[in-house]
Amino acid sequence: MFPNFNSPLLWDVFAISTYLTVSLVFWYCGLIPDLALVRDRAKGKIAKFLYGFFSLGWTGSLKQWNRFELVSLILAGLATPLVLSVHTIVSFDFATSVIPGWHTTIFPPYFVAGAIFSGFGMVHTLLIVVRKVMKLEAYITINHLEQMAKIIMLTGTLVGIAYGTELFMAWYSGYEYEWFTFANRVAGPYAWAYWTMISCNVISPQIYWFKKMRTSPTVMFIISIFVNIGMWFERFVIIVTSLHRDFLVSSWSYYTPTIVEFMILVGSFGLFFTLFFLFAKYLPMIAVAEVKSIYKMTQKGKDRSALNGNAVQSDITWNDDYEYQRDRYNRKSVEELLKEVH
Repeated sequence: MFPNFNSPLLWDVFAISTYLTVSLVFWYCGLIPDLALVRDRAKGKIAKFLYGFFSLGWTGSLKQWNRFELVSLILAGLATPLVLSVHTIVSFDFATSVIPGWHTTIFPPYFVAGAIFSGFGMVHTLLIVVRKVMKLEAYITINHLEQMAKIIMLTGTLVGIAYGTELFMAWYSGYEYEWFTFANRVAGPYAWAYWTMISCNVISPQIYWFKKMRTSPTVMFIISIFVNIGMWFERFVIIVTSLHRDFLVSSWSYYTPTIVEFMILVGSFGLFFTLFFLFAKYLPMIAVAEVKSIYKMTQKGKDRSALNGNAVQSDITWNDDYEYQRDRYNRKSVEELLKEVH
């Protein structure tokens, strides 16, 4: 079998496999310091061996931290353009075809905005639950959730603009088959799916214009569920409504999922939550090393004045991150370091 390198389907293979590889390496490299942390606290022999094996002999030395920062920077630089390229190439699967409803140049930015929108919605769903169940309110603050809500509102608005642009261009083009496809989406047999998509993806995030709504974990969780539902219906609308009525009226039909397709959907949910719960059970839910490098523990202390004996309230702040230690060592001379070693 000879691959067709002009086909977007083959581009998908390279783009998705590259994106998956970089994402897994990035995720694993970020876990190495935390795996070493768990290794040092593990009690069982098997657990200590496994965490030690996957932590790759991490000791937290200055050299290792410098290498860790460099690798993280390189992988972040690779992953950022891959986010754009992967979803752009996925959109080419549709945009390079001649099917009305798919053959449109707005798909690449539309898919990128939709990917960010649905990604933040899914993270919101999981983060709010994990924050409450695992009592991580001190680390995952309302401010974090609020900033994510703002991005959801922004990308949801961008997706809404894309929906409107699709309708306008279908009408403005004067191409009757294209206009029929979009009119069929809005008012045809699958109008319920289209308006569910619009309501969940465009209308519901607009509630985040109000600060009280975007700082309420309950409201944010409900909206994130709507976002997940809306993005699922977006895929449904793009695929089904463009195919169920094609150029021949004799081939028109109404799609109904089979039991096999339904079980595949349920199985995908099962696989995801199984992997997620395994991660939550055996690995740190937050990046301890990253939080430690920026998190300042502040404790209210009392300093007694030697002059008048009065208690003076003061803030005692410790910043025990490795960057402080690195700067301290960088300021020392070679002779001072050699004395410390000996």
